[in-house]
Amino acid sequence: EMYGEGNVVGRDETKQRYYLELAAKGGHTAARNSLGALEYANRNRSLAMKHWQIAAAGGDDDSLENLKHMFQVRCLSKDEYAAALRAHQKARDEEKSDQRKRFAAKQRMEDRAAGLNPY
Repeated sequence: EMYGEGNVVGRDETKQRYYLELAAKGGHTAARNSLGALEYANRNRSLAMKHWQIAAAGGDDDSLENLKHMFQVRCLSKDEYAAALRAHQKARDEEKSDQRKRFAAKQRMEDRAAGLNPY
């Protein structure tokens, strides 16, 4: 965002895109969403939707909202939107499951440390 807004350093769209792509390849869903927004602004709707589908499948809410808009204006099919919804929900469920596992492990450690649960 530094290069995109130009607040900290001068505005440089090439660097902005480069760092967004780097982050997106590393799994950063907000960066992927931003790439979609750049493509949308450049009238490359197809590539924008691909970025948003990937980000939504990673659990990004903003990307799912963007896809919802594309569905409402009939740029995305019902099947494509349904697939995005399912992928987004799966990512959210997995995230919740991981959080539950981490919380349970932490709770067990705290219980053991307090002498409450020997298991």
